[in-house]
Amino acid sequence: MTVRTLAVVSAGLSQPSSTRLLADQLAAATRDELVRHGEQVELRPVELREHAHDIVNHLLTGFPSEPLRQVLDEVTGADGLIAVSPIFNASYNGLFKSFFDLVDADALGGRAVLVGATGGTARHSLALEHALRPMFTYLRAVVTPTAVFAAPEDWSGGAVDGALRARIERAGRELAELVRHSAPSSGPVDPFALTTSFDQLLNGRDG
Repeated sequence: MTVRTLAVVSAGLSQPSSTRLLADQLAAATRDELVRHGEQVELRPVELREHAHDIVNHLLTGFPSEPLRQVLDEVTGADGLIAVSPIFNASYNGLFKSFFDLVDADALGGRAVLVGATGGTARHSLALEHALRPMFTYLRAVVTPTAVFAAPEDWSGGAVDGALRARIERAGRELAELVRHSAPSSGPVDPFALTTSFDQLLNGRDG
């Protein structure tokens, strides 16, 4: 049986991180729904905080370190992606944006994506619709209808309250549905791979 892979990217800067907590909750809900339908699932958590220096160096030099290359391959080669950022100044944080600036423009085309965010007040929840969703739409990903925002009042002693739990479960079902009805990923896109054979190139030149 094919194992379905879910990349779980969180861009929290603190430890412990409510952003990582939300990402883990979304991943668990999606995994449980996939397992309920007989799928085997592998979660691939990525904390961007651990790769911050490598991300900056890649932006400056144009070349990723080996650990960062492995992370980019895990994200772009997964069957589904969960991406969660804290909201700073009404948008995703710089670490989140910098990482996805490094993703090849075609690498997430058609990929199922669930977006989430955390912030100090529920008024920041609109950032999901005017910042995160448009970014992944630009990358031609398929974003779930439900995006999940968590404010401090949504966590009760570290536990998830009823309203947030319902949103998490609904979003998890939507992502699982998209993953189930998509072909298994063939792995990360090679930006240097030839998409045209030499015969086609020669014929095109002669024509």
